[in-house]
Amino acid sequence: MLQINGAVEAEWPDEGVAAHYGDPTREQRAMTEGRVLVDRSNRGVVKVTGQDRLGWLHSLTSQHIERLAPGVTTEALILSPQGHLEHHLTLTDDGTATWIHVEPGTAKALVDFLNSMRFMMRVEVEDLSGVLVVQTVAGPLPAEGGVLETGSGAARSVPILAEGEVTTVMQNPFGIDLIVAPDAAGKLAETLPVAGLWAFEAARIAARIARPGLDSDHKTLPHEIGLIEPAVHLNKGCYRGQETVARIHNLGHPPRRLVFLHLDGSVDRLPAHGSPLTLEDGTQVGFVGSAARHFELGPIGLGLVKRSVDVNATLLADGVAAAQEVVVSPEAGANVKLTLRRDSVPTPPAGRRML
Repeated sequence: MLQINGAVEAEWPDEGVAAHYGDPTREQRAMTEGRVLVDRSNRGVVKVTGQDRLGWLHSLTSQHIERLAPGVTTEALILSPQGHLEHHLTLTDDGTATWIHVEPGTAKALVDFLNSMRFMMRVEVEDLSGVLVVQTVAGPLPAEGGVLETGSGAARSVPILAEGEVTTVMQNPFGIDLIVAPDAAGKLAETLPVAGLWAFEAARIAARIARPGLDSDHKTLPHEIGLIEPAVHLNKGCYRGQETVARIHNLGHPPRRLVFLHLDGSVDRLPAHGSPLTLEDGTQVGFVGSAARHFELGPIGLGLVKRSVDVNATLLADGVAAAQEVVVSPEAGANVKLTLRRDSVPTPPAGRRML
């Protein structure tokens, strides 16, 4: 796609794909008015085969995958033993293989981890990054035209490709993801108007959706950036990091929370990724994750701040004034509240222990 006239390459973490094709504002507007193609071929693609694949992935991730119906898209996390976020997976199963796409540059580490956990399981793991690529058809998807079936059974219209040219289809908040060969991606670009990653990222930030690796760090817990609902099944069996997830969800609060930032539009720059979020007195309370210029909202961003920060406090994002909007509540977690007094200590039900 970088060969398309006007293409400007994106910076970290999206090197290798176009940030825009000369007019990012027009490209954003086009996403709301019709179908556009967003090249996300920098994402990693992983294929898992073998009859034990779903049960095996179920045991390793935060999601209930064991009985995942063919064609259904879901999100899952691989956590550290301490519950910190290591990998965010978007995945589907086609009945014979499980297809996963992940953040740029992370597929090898994911494959290495999965292979280290195979033991005697009947599974095979392949890193197909570059061999197959992710292309996103974003925007309204009418029901007529070239049709592919998504997991929900709803027909989605995409440019007509030969049946074998689409490996799998996944849903995302803005349309559908297609995993295809690079030459099929070229056919899509000839059929659809294109939009760059700037447009896609601006829409993501405006939707208050955190991007792991950009809006997180090595200490991030799923509760902190709003991943509990889409990527964590709270009633499934044991997996690595589950104890931390359960403890926060039932008894405590995560130490930080995701905030949406309305940035000062009079400043001619966006705060840099990882730059400090401070109070007006200069006290650092977090860091900036993503930032973009939205065609309607103006400059916006996402940040991670300490849970104790007043929700009405004005922040400075790399020196740029920022009004915060709550994405993750300071009261996230703590679904079970216990008040313990010396004269009144609850007795756990038979067969259960108190945490």
